[in-house]
Amino acid sequence: MHEREIVELLLNRDERGISELMLHYGPLMRYIIAPILSDARDREDCLSDVALRVWDKIDSFDDLRGSFSVWLTAVTRNAALNRARGVPAAESTEDIPKETPSPEPTPEEAVLIAERKAALGRAIDGLTSRDKTIFYRKYYYLQSTSQIAAELGMTERAVEGRLYRIRKRLRSKLGGEGYEC
Repeated sequence: MHEREIVELLLNRDERGISELMLHYGPLMRYIIAPILSDARDREDCLSDVALRVWDKIDSFDDLRGSFSVWLTAVTRNAALNRARGVPAAESTEDIPKETPSPEPTPEEAVLIAERKAALGRAIDGLTSRDKTIFYRKYYYLQSTSQIAAELGMTERAVEGRLYRIRKRLRSKLGGEGYEC
């Protein structure tokens, strides 16, 4: 079954969509979750959370912005990170006092954040394809150095050296302030 057919099943609220999602994308989701969550039960619970989130949020998928697998990767990664941070899957707002300040950034902070993200994106775009792969695996997918080395046919020391040089290059391009690599 193709990606578009799975999306159509999910959009039409056909339960076969979840079965096909797990059959075709389950290994990818597990691959993304594994380096973030060490406990096997947490990984399986997270996988279930992702399936439920995909079911609930499939309407937010826009194929003009990217492929389904990219969207699913982001949903999976965010769910795993939230679980690792201890953020509950469904937050209740009943216990939050009304005088609690909003966690949303102020307009000025939002502009600064957007500018920093854009600058970081431009700096990352300037990396070689291999360096981008290593950077994303380490800092986006949170893979271990040993896993990156094994999958890319490198030594751990070579990966660590590459990461050091990547961070150094990004710091120099970004001016070194306000960015942590």
